[in-house]
Amino acid sequence: MNELVTGDAVVLGLRPAKLPSRALALAIDLIVVGTVFGLVAIGLAIAAGSLDDAALAAVSVATFLLVPVGGPIAVETLSHGRSLGKLACGLRVVRDDGGPIRFRHALVRGAMGVVEILMTLGVVASIASLVSARGRRLGDVFAGTLVVRERVPAGRAAAVPPPPPWLVGRFAELDLSAVPDELWLAVRQYLTRMHQLDAVVGRAMSERLGGEVAARTGVPAPAEVPAAAYLAAVVHERQVRDARRAWQAAQAEVIRGSAGAGAVGPGGAPAYGAPVPGAPAHGPHGGGAVPHPVVGAADNGPTRPPATGFVPPA
Repeated sequence: MNELVTGDAVVLGLRPAKLPSRALALAIDLIVVGTVFGLVAIGLAIAAGSLDDAALAAVSVATFLLVPVGGPIAVETLSHGRSLGKLACGLRVVRDDGGPIRFRHALVRGAMGVVEILMTLGVVASIASLVSARGRRLGDVFAGTLVVRERVPAGRAAAVPPPPPWLVGRFAELDLSAVPDELWLAVRQYLTRMHQLDAVVGRAMSERLGGEVAARTGVPAPAEVPAAAYLAAVVHERQVRDARRAWQAAQAEVIRGSAGAGAVGPGGAPAYGAPVPGAPAHGPHGGGAVPHPVVGAADNGPTRPPATGFVPPA
């Protein structure tokens, strides 16, 4: 996964679409629908030349309901909110909670679209979109949907924001072993993009992710801690543990490498720092020699541990 998604596979690292982009997507959709409707009408006129006026009127009404009204409803339902115009403009229709729309949502949007778009030439829809803080038309309000920008300009990868200082170390005893990598990725993507989210959708997303993390750890999230701050603190705790394990693994590798390379020196003689048979034991407990840095062949001084990129946690 490269983007923040919900359990229904809907991208949330997005912003609500405004009137210009929605108008362009609608214009593309109307051109496509108008072309299809014209071709179907011409075909029916040729095929239904022998019908009487009543039958021709019934066919015309059915064609209008199936193509300009039913067509967009079917397309949005099957594509989960992506019509051709929205796909071209990088837009998508989602529910208020961020989930994919279903047939009932597309039906309400399509029925209201006949009134506020087709019958009023888009005047009502434009006014409603301008008035709405999230750019929603009346069909979105009644259907409980939102049109969002699915493509945003690419930028630098944002770092996970640190938690509030008063939360650092608070979850040191939390068992994070049961949290899957997919959930960690979703939490990280939310934290790096939470300022791009709509306020309502972002708050719902943080509460849902916080609830999932708490359920995996078996410890409920503190009621007095905001969900976003809780997620930041838990991610910080995991990063500290990962850094500690990486540092310990690097140190153990250095010790093993030094002991193995120092066992035998040039010509089969014991190298510097290796135990000599018959020699008195060294070290605080008399159990053998304490490993020393190995001197290189060019006698350029002791080798240093390789850089790991991590700093030992305080």
